[in-house]
Amino acid sequence: MPRTAYAVRATLPNESLRDEYARWLTTEGHVAQVIAGGASTGDVVIFDREKSEPICVEVRYTFPSREVFETYVREHAPALRQDGIDRFGDRGIMFERNIGSVAED
Repeated sequence: MPRTAYAVRATLPNESLRDEYARWLTTEGHVAQVIAGGASTGDVVIFDREKSEPICVEVRYTFPSREVFETYVREHAPALRQDGIDRFGDRGIMFERNIGSVAED
């Protein structure tokens, strides 16, 4: 059974909010909570940008299987997503989620 990839990309209105959001993901423990909920890995990518490009941060998780991911979505994600909404929901961040299977060698 292939591993499942789950990515959340945030497009942010300014660099100050980008830094606050990245800090929440890393040092304040959001990524660690997703890992505790079933993810095998979680990487935060702060994209380089030209002045005309949007400010983006993406978190890339892998889960051992689709079943483990679905359990995470059902049992852990609602509270974690609500925490994100409470902190950032009305501050101009746009989110995009993508789910797929990791290609195996």
